[in-house]
Amino acid sequence: MADIARITEIVEPEAKALGFDLVRVRYYKGGEIGPITDHDDEHTLQIMAERPETGQLVIEDCAALSRRVSDAIDALEEAGEVLIDEAYRLEVSSPGIDRPLTRAKDYVNWAGHEARINLTVPVEGNRKSLQGELVGLEGDVVTLVDKKSGRVSFPLTDIHSAKLVLTDKLIAATRPLDTSGADELLEEQED
Repeated sequence: MADIARITEIVEPEAKALGFDLVRVRYYKGGEIGPITDHDDEHTLQIMAERPETGQLVIEDCAALSRRVSDAIDALEEAGEVLIDEAYRLEVSSPGIDRPLTRAKDYVNWAGHEARINLTVPVEGNRKSLQGELVGLEGDVVTLVDKKSGRVSFPLTDIHSAKLVLTDKLIAATRPLDTSGADELLEEQED
């Protein structure tokens, strides 16, 4: 198995060195493509990062971070520290528009948007699965206006997983990648 806390200690400075914020480090059995079968022993080390100014990464950013992380892990393994026992695939990506909410600041930055949250402990008199408008974070308490239960609050530490829900409002609020120069490229292609 993999020690995610230790891997995060390795990955975060590599992301920071490139000017990126680390969103999530996750290790799981299987890949994002296709179902897991009895013969599928593949594991994936998923790293999500973003440029603070855009909230995204372009393919060149993903490649640069992938190379840095691979080199750092390889150097540690050559020195005798094994971070992951089994074979795995390294996946580096942008969090996407329906991004996971993994950091306290995500609950502040994305307040007013719809989120789907799964809790480890049910909200009193409620369920573990909630969906509705994210009100925000006060201290370490998240508040959400759940579609079924109304306004509910719960500790950040009770969240198992959370992500934004793709809505028109979210699409409108998401900052597009820098498109400067795109018109010139289109004109060149038309010539």
